[in-house]
Amino acid sequence: MTRNSERLRSFLDSAAKVALVEVTEAKGSTPRETGARMLVSPQAIFGTIGGGHLEFMAIDCARHMLAAPRDAGAEHVELDIPLGPEIGQCCGGRVGLTIRPADEALRNELIEQARAEDAASPHIYVFGGGHVGHALAAAFSLLPVQAVVVETRADMLEGMPDAVDMRLTPVPEEMVREAPAGSAFVVLTHDHALDFLIVAEALKRDDAAYVGMIGSKTKKATFKSWFLKTAGGTEDAFARLVSPIGGDAVKDKRPAVIAALAAAEIMTALVAHGSSLSERQSLTAG
Repeated sequence: MTRNSERLRSFLDSAAKVALVEVTEAKGSTPRETGARMLVSPQAIFGTIGGGHLEFMAIDCARHMLAAPRDAGAEHVELDIPLGPEIGQCCGGRVGLTIRPADEALRNELIEQARAEDAASPHIYVFGGGHVGHALAAAFSLLPVQAVVVETRADMLEGMPDAVDMRLTPVPEEMVREAPAGSAFVVLTHDHALDFLIVAEALKRDDAAYVGMIGSKTKKATFKSWFLKTAGGTEDAFARLVSPIGGDAVKDKRPAVIAALAAAEIMTALVAHGSSLSERQSLTAG
């Protein structure tokens, strides 16, 4: 799996000179929040502060800083930019930026921060490497998550994006038990019976952010009957199951469309779960 920290290190290793652009203040409607960062080298950028003319101005300023002689270069530059017609943006807010050269200490600090963010990013387990599984893997490879595709068939893991992890196992439900708290589980294997086993295991996890199963209303009803009568499940646990995944507002069953809708649904659940957890921790600390 290629994590963000690895991509960052590769970028830094390829650039002798780099400037860090950071949003230090964001008032009103702005493209990015305070703390958003972007790295600029003479030839490339890594990350974004929101795009548009604001970002073009920041890149231009950063590259002028990098091009200046070392003894004449500024230690840092601070910009206060209104997002109005003057710069061709209509957000209406105001952004404060700090731009500074990235020395060795700052580079190491950024990599360590990226590693910490990688470690803290939520886990999403995709059970099944079929057409929708591949499409989900592609979608998650672009998102700040740790995606794991779990399969019982080795050939179905071929062609997966480098940014996702892959697990080949004859007992996929064990991956549910080993998953960290706050994980999301989306189940779409080639076998309905296997789907049921994995989902039943996932619904035992009160700390799961999301449990979803691909399929029809008939499949969901069949699972409910088995779950309650045979698997020892409860109505409360069953109510946490999302099926079909991605909702039913869009009647398009192409794998890429299902994956796009499901990815948005899962990310929403992860954010909501993280916010709820933060609130509970705050109340406990208080």
